[in-house]
Amino acid sequence: MSRLILAPMEGLADDILRGVLTRTGRYDWAVTEFVRVSGTLLPRKSFMRVSPELLNGARTESGTPVRVQLMGSDPVCLAENAARLAELNPAGIDLNFGCPAPLVNRHRGGASLLDEPELLQRIAAAVRAAVPQAIPVTAKMRLGIADTARALDCARALEAGGVQALAVHARTRSDGYRPQVRWEWVARIREAVALPVIANGEVWDVAGWRAIRAVTGCSDVMLGRGAVADPFLSQRIRGERDEAVGAADWHALQPLLATFWRQVRAKLAPRHAPGRFKQWLGLLRRNYPEAEALYRRVRELERAEALDTVDTALEAMA
Repeated sequence: MSRLILAPMEGLADDILRGVLTRTGRYDWAVTEFVRVSGTLLPRKSFMRVSPELLNGARTESGTPVRVQLMGSDPVCLAENAARLAELNPAGIDLNFGCPAPLVNRHRGGASLLDEPELLQRIAAAVRAAVPQAIPVTAKMRLGIADTARALDCARALEAGGVQALAVHARTRSDGYRPQVRWEWVARIREAVALPVIANGEVWDVAGWRAIRAVTGCSDVMLGRGAVADPFLSQRIRGERDEAVGAADWHALQPLLATFWRQVRAKLAPRHAPGRFKQWLGLLRRNYPEAEALYRRVRELERAEALDTVDTALEAMA
């Protein structure tokens, strides 16, 4: 059976949403948002802020292992921070070579390094050497910056550096999140390296999961926004739920939405909490007509107190 991994999604999938999504479906592991490493040795609280699961044996409440993602360009600094992170016993350490955000890339982070396979190898090798062998070191990359010319070089460099698995997002940095993906290039990377390659990009349903596996030849798939838009997608893939979204799914989702809101409300300042709730609803609208109706109801609400009544209503309907 294909392994399913919950993707790192900066600004979207924090520990609260990871907790909800891993409660609704079985993932082999999840990856956190990135920890930016830039010139300093970070305190332990920096890692725990991104991954509170470190205080729970590096697992979500439902038991899914959580790997912490690091991003930076200095091999020595990354290695030192990886060693400190390793003291907290994460389920694994992942290296970010895929973030396309302009601000991140201007500071030599994420996908901006994909023209420098030699540097990728040095980073991977330094981190691998600094971390106990029992802790997996993996990486996630895009296909390149503006084109795919160095995609195979980057994958081979990361393999030579010692990463134990490689997730490949089937777009270049310039592609952003446009609908078109280049799954065929993930297949080329899989053929070019011996380590496990995890396919990622535009898997929104079971048909998409089947298609990406067929085109790439990869057994393992990383789910991102598709899992947020349908929290039961992993169950559908595993044959534990009907492939098509139905009314029963919305009924099962309502208490999860209510729990999510309460946790967001407790974590964030009142002025920021409504935006997080609307953000998730915005993606749920892709599959759930009921989410569209709820989104319209809360779209103009800016005060957290106003959404508290929605929370009560969701609990009542569950």
